[in-house]
Amino acid sequence: MSIIKEATNEEANRRHMIDGLLLPNDVTDERVIEAIEKVNRESFVPEERKGVAYIDKSIKVADGRYMMDPLSFAKLLSEADIKADELALDVATNTGYTAAVLSKLVDAVVAIEENKTLSETATKNLADEDCDNVAVINSTHTYGLAKQGPYDLIFINGMIDEVPKALLEQLNDGGRILCIINKDGFGRASLVTYNDKILGVRVLFDAMAPKLKGFEKEEKFVF
Repeated sequence: MSIIKEATNEEANRRHMIDGLLLPNDVTDERVIEAIEKVNRESFVPEERKGVAYIDKSIKVADGRYMMDPLSFAKLLSEADIKADELALDVATNTGYTAAVLSKLVDAVVAIEENKTLSETATKNLADEDCDNVAVINSTHTYGLAKQGPYDLIFINGMIDEVPKALLEQLNDGGRILCIINKDGFGRASLVTYNDKILGVRVLFDAMAPKLKGFEKEEKFVF
C-alpha cells in the first residue's frame, strides 16, 4: 500500500509563490528555487502577519525594519552564481529568513543584526528551522564582521544609498555584494564587486525596498 504525503498549507503556499511569482519572473537558478522551497517563510514573520507571508511585498517585522519582498530577494540570489563551498555574510538579517535561505546555498553564513531583540528572534528561528551552519551576531550593520571574513558573498537586506567601505574590504577576491541601491529615489538591484580595490557596480533590475538606516550618504559641505 503506497502512502501519499499531502502538502501542508505552508508547503502549498511556498509552491504557489514559486510557480506563480518566481518562475514567471526570471528566477531560473534551480538551487535558489530549491533553497526557497526548503524554508518556511511564515516561521520568520510576526504572528499577526503570517497570513501575508507570501505576498509580493516587503513585510514589516519590527519598527523601521522589513523583510524584503520574495521576488527581489530571489532574483538577487539568482544573479550571484552562488557556490556551495562559499562563506556568506547576511547584513541586517532581521528575523533570520534571508540567512535561512542562504544556509541552503552556501557552506556557512554569518548573520549580523544590530537590533538585539531581532538578533535573539533570528537565533531562535534559525535553530527551530535546523539551520546549524548559521551564526547570528548582534553587531552594527555598516561595520560588517571582519574577523569572520573575508566573504565570498555579502547580502544587504534593504535599500541603501551606498555600500560602506568596511563591507567592500571584507570581500574575498571574486566576492560579490548583493543589494538594492537608492538612485534619486529609485531602487536599483545591484551586484557590487571590489577586486584589486576597484569598485564595480552592475545594475541587475529595478526594485524597491524600504531603506535600511545607517547606510545614508555622508553630507558633503561646499564652501
